[in-house]
Amino acid sequence: MPSHKIQKISSDVARVISEIIFEEAKDELLKTITITACKVSKDLSYAKVYFTSLADMDKKVLVKEVNEASSFIRQELASKLNLRHTPILEFVYDDSISYALNIEKIIEEIKKDE
Repeated sequence: MPSHKIQKISSDVARVISEIIFEEAKDELLKTITITACKVSKDLSYAKVYFTSLADMDKKVLVKEVNEASSFIRQELASKLNLRHTPILEFVYDDSISYALNIEKIIEEIKKDE
């Protein structure tokens, strides 16, 4: 279980990345994504950032495009957060929302069949 400090840093990283994307990104594709979670490693050198998107695009292509912008986002993150080392960012598409919607749909179908 991550320490309270790591959880706080993860939360701050997710919040600041969301602000960077909303306020400073010029790429329209980046403006379609929403940060859902962030997990920072114990040594603060690596961060896995989970996101969803409204863009009608293949997930693999979308992840590739967002990861190409990670150096810009990391640079902005370094200037906004007071950390000794800014973590390397890896963006991962978060399927949990679509998974939950699918489960909900299945439950509704089961209720209709009863």
